[in-house]
Amino acid sequence: MPPTPPEPAAVLARPHTAELTGWGRTAPTASDVRRPTSATELQRALPNGSPRGLLARGLGRGYGDCAQNSGGTVVETTDVDAFTIHDADPASDTVLVTAEAGASIDRLLHALVPQGLFVPVTPGTRYVTVGGAIAADIHGKNHHRKGSWCQHVTSLHLQLADGEVVEIGPDRDPELFWATAGGMGLTGVVLDATFACPRIGSSRLLVDTDRAADLDEVLELMASGDHAYDYSVAWIDLMAGGRATGRSVLTRGRFATAEEAAPAAGPDPYAYSAGVLASAPPFVPDGLLNKLTVRAFNELWFRKAPVRRRDELQTIPTFFHPLDMVGGWNRIYGPQGFLQWQFVIPFGAEATLRRIIEELSASGCTSFLAVLKAFGEADPAPLSFPAPGWTLALDIPAGVRGLGPLLDRLDELVVAEGGRVYLAKDSRVRPELVPQMYPRLDEWRAVRNRVDPQRRIRSDLSRRLGL
Repeated sequence: MPPTPPEPAAVLARPHTAELTGWGRTAPTASDVRRPTSATELQRALPNGSPRGLLARGLGRGYGDCAQNSGGTVVETTDVDAFTIHDADPASDTVLVTAEAGASIDRLLHALVPQGLFVPVTPGTRYVTVGGAIAADIHGKNHHRKGSWCQHVTSLHLQLADGEVVEIGPDRDPELFWATAGGMGLTGVVLDATFACPRIGSSRLLVDTDRAADLDEVLELMASGDHAYDYSVAWIDLMAGGRATGRSVLTRGRFATAEEAAPAAGPDPYAYSAGVLASAPPFVPDGLLNKLTVRAFNELWFRKAPVRRRDELQTIPTFFHPLDMVGGWNRIYGPQGFLQWQFVIPFGAEATLRRIIEELSASGCTSFLAVLKAFGEADPAPLSFPAPGWTLALDIPAGVRGLGPLLDRLDELVVAEGGRVYLAKDSRVRPELVPQMYPRLDEWRAVRNRVDPQRRIRSDLSRRLGL
């Protein structure tokens, strides 16, 4: 008789070995990778991790090692991506959506926008899964108005390390829910989540642009005017020094109504298209991004921006996800990869923000992607990154000389102001600084001890930082 075809669980018990990195393409490590194709297979895979532990992974857009598990098991969730848009009162401002962990923002937008809906929060890329959005408690250009992703989640199903599936939410085991929000996937594996999506008037945004000559000007514009906009972000030229230190291009906007969008959207105000216009070459030599090329790019980017423009109609990809238009853009940093450093410091610490920007400028920091935003109120999650204040994120090629000591020194300035770095972006912070950056770390650890006392769920980041 022919052999009996294996059950899905048996297939999953024979994973393949793969080398994984974060989006920054630094510090690759090998893991046994499993890729379930259904919610049932996902649940069967989880209790069967290796002695080095198990970790769920989405699209791998964390910049560092948060979605790696060297020598252990990694369960990729991206094929478990079904979702449901629930019926709602037409008068309601939001509609509930239930999505499996592997559903991406990209997949959601293609279904939601034509129905007059948007995701509650989106970061600078649409290639983030629902599970990843919860693990990193992602934020976007609307944090000053709407907070981070988990503030819009009403409930989720979490599979614990022992295989038990629990339903949690802000009102149901809130300690575990908020430990999972921003908990970097270490409290359990998100199976699905229900969250509130806002209605929008069209697929276009009305965008205002202001070019600021220096840091003082852009901070004043944001402090005095962000409250009038749903979305706000400033690009900063970190190569500029002297009187031009912190010169910026500030873009702020809101979704247009159908009538406002009509000139650009045509007969269908909710028409939505998002694709890749070009791809980075498969190999880029080291050194392409250097002081000369980045300085030239930044000068061009600043000069081409209008000094003041109002009510420009922009598409969703143009305003929210411009880098997604270039496939594999992370390759342009060369084979050594790059780091993203993102921190937040409280309002009132503008002098320290200026000092950090001045030090980055004086160092010749070769970053063409540096963005400044203002955060609103934080949620109750112990490890969630956003807190009221200014947040700056920048990409830097990993091979820049003196980068480690520079960022270590700047970390100290952030900590001294009661600030923190974003764990979903981190690949190098000193572990002794983490309890100072996240003073509720022990509170989070107590919850994790309750649900995973044997540390079955692990990551390279959790080992590196001693979480």
